[in-house]
Amino acid sequence: MGYPIRIKICGVTDPLEAVKIAELGADAIGLNFYPSSPRYVAPPQAAAIVRALPPFTAPVGIFVGWPMRQVCAVAYQLGLRAVQTYAEPPLREDAFPFAHIPALRIREAGDLEAAQEYLRALQAAGRPPAAVLLDAFVPGQWGGTGQTAPWELLENFAPPVPWILAGGLTPENVADAVRRLRPWGVDVAGGVEAAPGRKDLEKVRQFILQARIAASNC
Repeated sequence: MGYPIRIKICGVTDPLEAVKIAELGADAIGLNFYPSSPRYVAPPQAAAIVRALPPFTAPVGIFVGWPMRQVCAVAYQLGLRAVQTYAEPPLREDAFPFAHIPALRIREAGDLEAAQEYLRALQAAGRPPAAVLLDAFVPGQWGGTGQTAPWELLENFAPPVPWILAGGLTPENVADAVRRLRPWGVDVAGGVEAAPGRKDLEKVRQFILQARIAASNC
C-alpha cells in the first residue's frame, strides 16, 4: 500500500544548490542559523536561498537556543514555512502561523518518555507542534552529528503529532529506517554531503529515491 514519506535536506547554503535539490524532489530544505555549525547561513544568505526556491518546496529554519519570539521574527522576515528548534528545555510557546518542529535528542528510554510527556502537555494546552523531530543525542552537539538515533527505541513510537527521523541517515540506510520505523518524514544533512554545507547531488538523488521506494512498499 505504501505511504507518502516527506523528505527534508538540511544544511543547504547555496541558492543554486537549493534549486537543484528541489528539482530532485525534496519536500523541504533546512537553513541552519546556528553560528557554530559548519552549515551556518546568515539571514541575508538565507534570503537568497528562499527567494530561489520553487513555490512548493518549503524552507525550514533551524534555531539553537533562541527564544520563540526571536525565532518567529526571523521566520517572518525571511518567509520561512516552518521553524525547527533545539532548546533545553524544549520550547512550549505557540509559533503560529509558522509550523513548529521541536527537535528532541534521544539517548535512552527515559528521553523518549520525556518527549511523549512534552507532546501530551502541548496537546492538552491546545498548541501542539506541527511535528516533532527525533535526533541522536551527542553531548555538546545539536544535530548534524552523523550519529544514528536509537532505532530500537523508536520502533513503537506513536506520538500525537507527525514525527521526523534524523541522525546519521544516508542513502545506504534510509530505506531500512523507513521500513523499520515508518516515520512521517526523514531529515538528512551530513549523509548527503561532499563537504560540510555542500551537498553531493547524486547522494541527494539516491537518498530521496531510496526513501520513496521504501515508503511505497510499506
